[in-house]
Amino acid sequence: MATVEGLSQRAAASGSQPIGPLMHLALSRPALISLAAGFVDQACLPTELARKAHDAGSPTLILARDAEQAEAIDDALWSFDPDAYIPHQIVGQDEDEDEAPVLIASPETEAPGRTLIINLRDETVTLPCDRVLEVVQADESAREPQRQRWREYKTRGFELNKHDM
Repeated sequence: MATVEGLSQRAAASGSQPIGPLMHLALSRPALISLAAGFVDQACLPTELARKAHDAGSPTLILARDAEQAEAIDDALWSFDPDAYIPHQIVGQDEDEDEAPVLIASPETEAPGRTLIINLRDETVTLPCDRVLEVVQADESAREPQRQRWREYKTRGFELNKHDM
């Protein structure tokens, strides 16, 4: 079986698309925080999650770790599927950003809450939203911030689910 670029070895070995069930769960359950652990490519999973959210009609905010990651996700959304376009903008670059179904925000910008927030940062989400998807890198150095966010969300009373990607 060919390895799918951007997925962990576990996800590639499973032979199935791990994103579909994750998005279905995230979009159908309010007060749900889902942690997607084990992704490799910094733009692949957030891009696919944004596509699934857009297809479901869910306004989405992607909280990038930095401006470089925001640009990488912007580039990935332009090029990931030649047959599909996901309208998106980086926060602060255009005046009509409220109209974009997908917004990408770097830490130095103020972003509005959205129905779905895809969080790539080490901090928990405090913006208004219906659901949060926490995306955790595959490397071990990302584990402690993830554990801290898990504890904080649990203390705040959220229902938590972990999905190994």
